[in-house]
Amino acid sequence: MKRVATMIALAAMVASVPARAQDYSKYSEEALARELATLADSETALLVPMRDGVGLSTNIYRPKGKKGPFPTILWKTPYNEHVPQGGTLQSLLKAVKRGYVFIVQNERGRYFSEGKFQILGYPQTDGYDALTWIAKQPWSNGKVGTLGCSSSAEWQLALAAQNHPAHAAMVPMAAGAGIGKVGRFQEQGNWYRGGVPRTLFFAWLYGVDNPLRAQLPSGLDPKTRAYITQYNDLTAKKPKVEWSKRIKSLPVDQMLSGLGEPRQTFDELIERTPADPAWREGGLYHDDMGWGVPALWFNSWYDVSIGPNMELFNHARAAGTDKEASANQYVVVAPSTHCGYSRLGPDTVIGEREMGDTSFDVDGAIFGWFDRWLKGDVRAFPDSTPHVRYFTMGENEWNAAAQWPPRDAKTVRMYLRSSGRANSIYGDGKLSLQAPPAGEAADRYIYDPMNPVQTIGGGDCCNGGMVIPGAYDQRVIEARDDVLVYTSDPLESDMEVTGFVDAVLKVQSSARDTDFAVKLVDVAPDGTAYILGDTILRARYRNGFDRPEMMQSGQVYTIKPTPMTTSNTFKKGHRIRVEVTSSNFPKFVRNLNTGGANETETVGVAANNAILHDGDNASYIELPVVR
Repeated sequence: MKRVATMIALAAMVASVPARAQDYSKYSEEALARELATLADSETALLVPMRDGVGLSTNIYRPKGKKGPFPTILWKTPYNEHVPQGGTLQSLLKAVKRGYVFIVQNERGRYFSEGKFQILGYPQTDGYDALTWIAKQPWSNGKVGTLGCSSSAEWQLALAAQNHPAHAAMVPMAAGAGIGKVGRFQEQGNWYRGGVPRTLFFAWLYGVDNPLRAQLPSGLDPKTRAYITQYNDLTAKKPKVEWSKRIKSLPVDQMLSGLGEPRQTFDELIERTPADPAWREGGLYHDDMGWGVPALWFNSWYDVSIGPNMELFNHARAAGTDKEASANQYVVVAPSTHCGYSRLGPDTVIGEREMGDTSFDVDGAIFGWFDRWLKGDVRAFPDSTPHVRYFTMGENEWNAAAQWPPRDAKTVRMYLRSSGRANSIYGDGKLSLQAPPAGEAADRYIYDPMNPVQTIGGGDCCNGGMVIPGAYDQRVIEARDDVLVYTSDPLESDMEVTGFVDAVLKVQSSARDTDFAVKLVDVAPDGTAYILGDTILRARYRNGFDRPEMMQSGQVYTIKPTPMTTSNTFKKGHRIRVEVTSSNFPKFVRNLNTGGANETETVGVAANNAILHDGDNASYIELPVVR
């Protein structure tokens, strides 16, 4: 019955969206530029004033030869997109062709914009002021939609809390780094997971944050300014860094200054803890800020923060401050990596795993959404559209639901079991529906921070090549003695797991502080072990990020990492696997096990860690199984 309902819902969705927009993906950049000249009247490098007098460099593209008034799509970016290219240029062309004004605006402190850079570009002030300016223009119909992926999406979240009267709709794609705290997730813009710093921002900030950047002289007339920007983009040419080697250097807080970089954003953030009040001072969205804008979300199973994204989707639906907004939250979750939506189609492979036909009319959904909210065409995106459309891996099909997780997902608990030797794929670890009896032997391993377990695949992005995200075989990792491996018997029938996946571990350690990392894996009959998701928790934060507490040797503690999030059908004959260890490097910074200020230290100590599973000290994973 579920599949029949899903097929009906998806068929209705396909029938309701507008005709597919023109495919510009095979055009050369030169051909796209020529196309733009025929479609749009443009105004470039205009300085739009903010409330403090700082000007943000803004390019405006209006339907050629027409007066309007027009609805507007705003694309705000920290990147060098003054001359539109790639996905930005393609989106621009599609928008103008459909009768929209398309605006590309650089964040404060980036390229031709004035002021000092801050991650996410002051969405609560600069974002608000940009909307006010747009709504007052003679060519504007007073309705603005915000669009973008990654950094061009993340700033939209805190702006949505402002509920600006012109902010009619938004399409945030891969927007997790804009979330400070939401529900069970307190990752502070993906700087952390479970209190463990992620390394992706080390490489990203090296390339983006340039506190001593070159700037154009102030006071230039608009014509001169626009002319100069055609031949000088102010791009910093920094020395290339081999991040796979650099990331091994200690101490962590000198990762960039050791390269000769002046003090910058990285140095401020690495000094903070997950509960530092300073996280509230920037552009991050926190779940006590309210929500006021209808949103069409695009997320991905192998992105850096699928969990917080889906938690925020649920929060926005329940926020209650704006009934229209809470009733109009929709999400699409694709089997892709970060911002990989344009690559959905036949014969998709993510990492090493074949996903089949992942085709989805992304453009049709986006412009149908904007047509509804910015042009008033309710038929373009009807109320009958499923609120949740998600791709189930393994089954390799698109499904639909009214909520997340799907209403018929029921929790199934599977216990970590062994005879005391779950070390590696060659050990005796089992994943069982049966709870362990009292006295079952614990599994023990030595975690040496100088020889951490390597990251292979999973969800990540933007990391200078340190990690390649996607579904990759984990057997190389599972051969290590410091990785505990728990595997179910082959399944007698298909099992769909869709939703948040929770792990609860009973642990001991010889260290004052250490990390515990968990991974969920789909094991094929031939032994191939594809990663579905991973999580981690720094033990000092087991009682809360605002209550760090060291461990005592031999004492038993409960570890509850933030959930993993996925949709995967474990096919008949496949096995479900859980890995447990204490590192996942270089995705996450190593815990040196001293209990000190980890990011300032250079010497680590080995920890003797244990996972208990005996009677009252059961360790387990909870799977949302769609029956």
